[in-house]
Amino acid sequence: MIITRSPLRITLGGGGTDLPSYYGQFGGFVLSAAISKYIFISINRTFTPDYFLKYSALERVEHPDQVDHPIIREVLRAHDIGPSVEIVSMADIPSGTGLGSSGAFTVGLLRAVYAFERDHAALGDLADEACAIEIERLGRPVGKQDQYIASFGGIKCLGFGRGGEVEVSPLAISTDTMHDLEEHLLMFFTGYSRDADRVLTEQKTLSEAGDAQMIDNLHFVKDLGLRTKEALEQGDTEGFAALMHEHWEHKKKRSASMSNGNIDRWYLLGREAGALGGKLVGAGAGGFLLFYTRDPRGLRQAMAAEGLTEVRFTFDHDGSTVIARD
Repeated sequence: MIITRSPLRITLGGGGTDLPSYYGQFGGFVLSAAISKYIFISINRTFTPDYFLKYSALERVEHPDQVDHPIIREVLRAHDIGPSVEIVSMADIPSGTGLGSSGAFTVGLLRAVYAFERDHAALGDLADEACAIEIERLGRPVGKQDQYIASFGGIKCLGFGRGGEVEVSPLAISTDTMHDLEEHLLMFFTGYSRDADRVLTEQKTLSEAGDAQMIDNLHFVKDLGLRTKEALEQGDTEGFAALMHEHWEHKKKRSASMSNGNIDRWYLLGREAGALGGKLVGAGAGGFLLFYTRDPRGLRQAMAAEGLTEVRFTFDHDGSTVIARD
């Protein structure tokens, strides 16, 4: 049996500039952090001549082409490890919540498949293959951030070239600043991000059409990402919080579906409860509100009064890894 563990992520700056529709014209930059919430994938040899798949549904099929789950289907088409295999996925956080779960799932499944084949893939190659499956083969309107941060882990600066190349470098952050972020960044669940693909499709369509308002918005967000990198490397966490707030105000302008009345109200309550900055993590329309506050207790009380569940986390520094091998 092979079991892999792949981290989910939060975006600290530059989110949205990792989509091909933008970086293919202008280049992109995202500051991304892997967190201690994971997707687990196991692969086990069975005694039946089929593929037995367990995720949020159950499938038992005789050929990869018959698999309903699109990512599993494409991975099995590319890597003939069956039949007579069982694939099981489990997650700390459900999909559709804005933490990059599909990218982490793809990376984790590929990592498990390579281990099952007794083969190895470099971190960049693993991320590249995951991106190719989601963006090229499945045509999903997603970027490359999720696959790369799931593969590499840590807090990374991700530069996206016009030709699709990705430059990965660690954020030059002090230990004290990292611990400051872990103590003062709080994340609360607002509901499922059901319209994320629609928001991303809208961004993709407008970017490809050269819509000036969308392009200018993404230019500004990329610049905010670079300013966020500078603030954190200087240990200026309050400046980072102010940039989070500025980012959220501009992110909402990308689409009318980015936020809703409840999210706007909760965000305002968070600010009134002492949050220096915050934003919605993910494409929008749901998912997690992430705040930076010097008063964690007051913010927790305010969000609890609204019935929002907090998800506590630290940063993950391992990336996608094999945690069991029999």
